[in-house]
Amino acid sequence: MRVGSSSTLKSIDKYCVEKIGIPSIILMENAALKIISNLELHKNKKFVIVCGSGNNGGDGLAVARHLKALGKDIDVFLVNLNDKLSEDCLINYNILKHLGIKIYPLNNMEDCSQLRECLVNSDITIDALFGTGLSRNLSELYIDIISVINENSEYIVSIDVPSGMNCDSGKVMGSCVNANKTITFELLKKGFLTWGTSTYTGKVVVESIGIPESVIDNHSEDIFMITEELVKKHIPQRDKYGYKGDYGRVLVLAGSMGFSGAAYITVNSAVRSGAGLVTLSTSKDLQQILSCKFIEAMTSSYEDEEQLDNHIKKSDCIAIGPGMGDSSTTLELLKKVIYNSTCPIVIDADGINVLKGQQDILKDKKCSIIITPHIGEMSNLTGYSRDYIKENRLEVAKEVAGKYKIVVLLKGYNTIITDGNKTYINPTGNSSMASGGMGDCLTGIITSFIAQGISTLEATAAAAYVHGYIGECLSKSMYCVNASHIIENIPSAIKEMQLK
Repeated sequence: MRVGSSSTLKSIDKYCVEKIGIPSIILMENAALKIISNLELHKNKKFVIVCGSGNNGGDGLAVARHLKALGKDIDVFLVNLNDKLSEDCLINYNILKHLGIKIYPLNNMEDCSQLRECLVNSDITIDALFGTGLSRNLSELYIDIISVINENSEYIVSIDVPSGMNCDSGKVMGSCVNANKTITFELLKKGFLTWGTSTYTGKVVVESIGIPESVIDNHSEDIFMITEELVKKHIPQRDKYGYKGDYGRVLVLAGSMGFSGAAYITVNSAVRSGAGLVTLSTSKDLQQILSCKFIEAMTSSYEDEEQLDNHIKKSDCIAIGPGMGDSSTTLELLKKVIYNSTCPIVIDADGINVLKGQQDILKDKKCSIIITPHIGEMSNLTGYSRDYIKENRLEVAKEVAGKYKIVVLLKGYNTIITDGNKTYINPTGNSSMASGGMGDCLTGIITSFIAQGISTLEATAAAAYVHGYIGECLSKSMYCVNASHIIENIPSAIKEMQLK
């Protein structure tokens, strides 16, 4: 599934109408039918449809017609301040009038009283005021209408975009419908990825309205939602003649006194994700503590430079940073790895923190680099405020990836993975996973997948999906999910996906 902007959607619609010859009214009719299919008609009887004067309003009027034909009780409201409807909206308006269906005007505050009365007696409110074209702040009347909808509706379904939201930025343009469900068409809207927008969108369902996939591909940016199909495609099946050397050598530089858990989690998640050989390189003191803890992994000390050089040379992927501390030692080890490694490097946690003011070393690499910051770490790295990053997550991630020619995984709700050109959005995971060690666990999975031969961008995307998928599954029966729970379930989750 792709992610798109309002300009992308406009281009797709124009091509369908002008080049292919699909009448726009057909696309509107298809959209209405997809809305109908999401309304759970077996248990909902009474609907209020609130329409604007554009094509989103036309969708709503078409939905009203189908609901009436299905024997449902409907109340239709239309905001038409300028007495001018879009062409397709006018077609559906006239059909309703010819059918004798009453359409209530909604052009002033007095009209809102009738709306309020209908809403409190309805099962579902259908929001069809504004679609993907909204770019201006709402007038006072629309703000009042949205307040009435939010305060008096039992359940709200928004068509394409919650009215009041800019679909590109996710910004609320004065006020916004608080939908329980948003039925959007063909592409997930870029603005839905902005921090906090799920408050307004509710559950998002993406439906096709009959636009050919080739048209969408040719007119869209390379921004994709990660799916199980992608994970299945890229995680290799085990060859019956395979041995440990076929599944990659992982080197993990992690841990410091007081933070041994970060090293332990990263190493074990790499082991459980299928890496053939995993070695921890840490301080001598920590090596003595952890060496008796690991059964399947090996340990060494980065204080033995010759041994470290040998590990770097033999590795298929290196992870560095978890629990190491924001110190000169961490920075020197990071420089050593970047300057000398020819295999991909996954930089996490303190490995990212020590890059502040030292970002140019990323340009001196001989290998692929993946960084996995959360918003705070990204703020330290870029100098942007946390609030700015929250509002511009996609743009910031792509900017950093493009500037340094690296892969960026920006953590958070709808984690973003990008190389600056192609971008994946991870839909899995939830707040049950909000606990220490989760990032270390993810780093281990990413590193393991890359060591097994998966390309860096796809390995990072697949790892994020698997990590979140396990958390989601476990949260169905657990109040909170810890990193150790994720690690325990990695092999079975991967196998489950491969067998589907």
